[in-house]
Amino acid sequence: MAGGVEDSVTLDQPITPWTISVASGYSLMRDPRHNKGHAFTEKERDAHYLRGLLPPAVLSQELREKKMMDIIRQYTVPLHRYLAMIDLQERNERLFYKLLIDNVEELLPVVHTPTVGEACQKFGSIFKQPQGGRFLKLKNWPERTVQVIVVNDGKRILGLGDLGCQEYADLLQEFMYAVRHNYGEEVLIQFKDFANHNAFELLARYSSTHLVFNDDIQGTASAVLAGLLSALRLLGGTLADHTFLFLGAGEAGTGIADLIALEISEHNRKPIEENRNKIWLVDSKEQDSKKPWAHEHKPVTELINAVNAIKPTILIGTSGVGKQFTKEVEAIASLNKTPLIMALSNSTSRDECTAEEAYTWRSCNLCQPFDPFEYDGKIFVPIQANNSYIFPGFGLGLIISGSIRVRDAMLSEASKALASQVAEEHFEKGMIYPPFKNIRNISANIAAKVATKAYELGLASNLPQPEDLVKYAEKCMYSTVFRSYL
Repeated sequence: MAGGVEDSVTLDQPITPWTISVASGYSLMRDPRHNKGHAFTEKERDAHYLRGLLPPAVLSQELREKKMMDIIRQYTVPLHRYLAMIDLQERNERLFYKLLIDNVEELLPVVHTPTVGEACQKFGSIFKQPQGGRFLKLKNWPERTVQVIVVNDGKRILGLGDLGCQEYADLLQEFMYAVRHNYGEEVLIQFKDFANHNAFELLARYSSTHLVFNDDIQGTASAVLAGLLSALRLLGGTLADHTFLFLGAGEAGTGIADLIALEISEHNRKPIEENRNKIWLVDSKEQDSKKPWAHEHKPVTELINAVNAIKPTILIGTSGVGKQFTKEVEAIASLNKTPLIMALSNSTSRDECTAEEAYTWRSCNLCQPFDPFEYDGKIFVPIQANNSYIFPGFGLGLIISGSIRVRDAMLSEASKALASQVAEEHFEKGMIYPPFKNIRNISANIAAKVATKAYELGLASNLPQPEDLVKYAEKCMYSTVFRSYL
């Protein structure tokens, strides 16, 4: 990815033979990174001993994509579609990504939320072959050029509960040391779905020594901040003019609240502690990470009482519990001409309210992937406030700049870049996020802004800075086009 060159190795890194050789014959067809299936040309079949191992017809990648989409659309159960996609990934990697990129709005809910939640719960039943590593020795991993590592402890996958091991503190410390020792200071370590009590501690512990990013805390926060910045064009005013009420103060809730307060402080130059006074969080559990958000106020036992007492203009749900916004939404709508409702919990069964409820009660938006809804002669299109908007471009920006650390200012830049992609035509449909089908262009713009900030902060190591970072980011993106092996 970095430098626009894929599958490369550096001279100072030891490599194992299978990382640089392209096999022939039967073994080539069984390598998902190089297999092209029917798309191998006549000359390639002769050159790589494939004659007789494939059906005689030669089909273009475009035709293979069309046929595969026809197959996937025959499945009516989302998990069956998920399994079909994973099966394709294990056979033909480039066709898998081309399918996903060209049909991202249709297939992202299949390979990501909400379907991936069910896949995690049924992992033992649907497992076919391993992808990635589990408690592995990094020197045994065949890839020597590693730029991003996504690590998970299995304890909070999509809020589903503990699906992982119990003892891992020493293991994680050893892992962090091994990553830096094997791959250098510029490899991005993305923490994903860690338990709340570990997530904040790990981010604080390693953010000053490693290039680390917590998708649940920082990625979600950046995505939601983008939606808020975009929605201001409908609501009016600045972030400082609004009062925020959260239901849920876990990783997502406190992460979002932190970034909102930081963004407000960036503009009004007031201490972050003072700006927290406009942000209220309702939660049932006490944790140290929530203490900065404690306000002097008489006890409130129900959300509806909090709404009536605080009179928020923006209501954000990160509770993970469904059907929590009922009379609360109606109450906030009666208090504001154009309130903003963001029901963020995964999956749709855990949403705090439905799109129909939110729009009927005159809220500005509901950030979940419900079907379009018609109300008062107007079609509204709910768009999920998905951190998938952020982490691809954010990670790419860190890589192309060679950044050695992540800073909050980079998250803010990513949010602004995403918000800038929302056009007037999207607002007409009640959308505060751009269509996900434009994710490649969105990610390139986010990457450029993040990289620019890395250079400004003196954290970039890829020098000199490219003149056009958007074009450079596009050049460095993964190509889904089949390669020629002649």
